[in-house]
Amino acid sequence: MYRVALCATAAVALGACSLGSGSISSGFNESDTTASITSSPQAESVALGGEPKAPRAPAVAGQQYAKLDDQAPNGSYEKAPTGALADRDYSHTALDAERARDIINQYRKDKGLKPLKLNAELSEAAKAHSRDLAKWDRISHYGSDGSNPWDRVKRVGFKARLAAENVGTGQVDFNEVMRGWKESPGHNKNLLLGDATHMGIALVQDPRTEFKSFWTLVIGTPM
Repeated sequence: MYRVALCATAAVALGACSLGSGSISSGFNESDTTASITSSPQAESVALGGEPKAPRAPAVAGQQYAKLDDQAPNGSYEKAPTGALADRDYSHTALDAERARDIINQYRKDKGLKPLKLNAELSEAAKAHSRDLAKWDRISHYGSDGSNPWDRVKRVGFKARLAAENVGTGQVDFNEVMRGWKESPGHNKNLLLGDATHMGIALVQDPRTEFKSFWTLVIGTPM
């Protein structure tokens, strides 16, 4: 059984740190490590749910790249082994953003936290990142242009006081994604940010890729 990657630079298949059998977990580093990025004196840190530490995947002979100017930092992403998720059925994989919001908000309510509202700008940022991950068939919190979550939130015009991002690849449905995020200290911390007010979520699927599904959640609070 393989593990499914749920966070930046995680390896594939039902888990996230390394290949092999085991229960679903998430976060490249299972310690509660977060990377912080502040873009202004007023901005709070961007919680990444696990600092990328994996070595950069080696080039494969004859591999076709989406473009030649990949600017993602060395060691900031992971790619899936060939055929790792080929036996999973993605024919019914889909995202219902309102249902995902309700699942997240029920979890927050159970912890005594206020609900999040869907936000079009944050959804746009999430969609752009999922598309980029699918284009390169990787998992990372860094874009192929070198961008980090804070950069992408700013690009869509969301003036954030707080921003956080969760990423997952290879999951068949949102329940599987959510289960992994809850079991990962870093991702769970993002889900339960007490000052968060808004969220955006996206799914991009590409059966030609090894990861198949690319999920991104962006959580934020405006200035």
